[in-house]
Amino acid sequence: MTRTAASSLAARVVLALLLLIGVSGSGATQAASPHTHHSRQLDVNHKKPVQTFRPINIAHRGSNGELPEETAAAYLRAIEEGADFIETDVLASKDGHLVCFHDVTLDATTDVADHAEFAGRKRTYEVQGEDVTGWFIVDFTLEELRSLRVKQRFSFRDQRYNGKYQIITFEEYILIALYADRTVGIYPEIKNPVFINQHVKWSDGKRFEDKFVETLLRYGYGGEYMSDGWLRQPLFIQSFAPTSLIYVSNMTDSPKLLLIDDTTVPTQDTNQSYHEITSDAYLAFIGSYVVGIGPWKDTLVPPDPTDNRLGRPADLVARAHALRLQVHPYTFRNENQYLHFDFRQDPYAEYAYWLDEVAVDGLFTDFTGSLHKYQEWTRPYRKEQEKTSPEALLREIAGMLKNDGYD
Repeated sequence: MTRTAASSLAARVVLALLLLIGVSGSGATQAASPHTHHSRQLDVNHKKPVQTFRPINIAHRGSNGELPEETAAAYLRAIEEGADFIETDVLASKDGHLVCFHDVTLDATTDVADHAEFAGRKRTYEVQGEDVTGWFIVDFTLEELRSLRVKQRFSFRDQRYNGKYQIITFEEYILIALYADRTVGIYPEIKNPVFINQHVKWSDGKRFEDKFVETLLRYGYGGEYMSDGWLRQPLFIQSFAPTSLIYVSNMTDSPKLLLIDDTTVPTQDTNQSYHEITSDAYLAFIGSYVVGIGPWKDTLVPPDPTDNRLGRPADLVARAHALRLQVHPYTFRNENQYLHFDFRQDPYAEYAYWLDEVAVDGLFTDFTGSLHKYQEWTRPYRKEQEKTSPEALLREIAGMLKNDGYD
């Protein structure tokens, strides 16, 4: 990122935070009322709509290939780079606030270890059947989490932005999308719901999933996939926990996706194997609640463990499509260590393979800008595609016929 680009990004971060402060207040985030929110929100009816004519570009934890993950800066950068959707993981603080963070522990991506006042907070908890030791997000209030600073997860990525950004709340993430200068979808994950419901209790007896959906509804999100409401405020809800997706289906008709882990990892809530949840019978069952699946990409096209070349593709994409389920695999990364040898160290070759040959419906990527550039080269967004009225379609057909010699 150039100095000019970094300065521009910093200015946008400040602007976004000012907007967030204006809506949320200082200290612990308070939910804005629907009337306050809608009066201050930019008019979504006059924004460039989210594209739906090609596979969607999902900014995995924001543009985290460039900036620390799940921060305001990473999401603003992803929007600038052309993301269709910005993705986040939602967890809860000790005092019940929903925050954007991937791990249940703070160790890997914050400076918590440098805070002497938190030295005694290390704990060991069981997480998905295994004992994990660290500083757990559920043992910190929102105010305490705000005192931490986020850092880049991978040492081989740019470290210049470590210590510059805070953990943000779920509401702040939503507002970043709503205040964008075009329609940007959100793609939040109900993260580790079993663990969160074990360790965080809300005074009104609600559970994690209730608070998650209530927040979305408060900010106007709702409507089935491709409905008018969905197109105004696009949303996919995701989770590795099928019971959570079934539970929230009783509260919202927004589209949902079941995430699918490595073949060796059972579901965290039902303890089902990979083979059980990818069977035709189970996909047909869960298809009553979800519009698609989000598998780890190496389960769709397993690599040869001996030479890092792609093996024979599994039939999961074809079977999912036969049941009218979308497929959004994760995670695409530009670095050589994540590229199979078939792609010759070229991330664009990987995009071409997955979009053209495997024919998936969207990609979770750490490098939103790369995917956007590839799609603009291969399937550019034309102004004509913004015109969705029947009259515009008839004019386009008439123009095509005229070009072919028909008057």
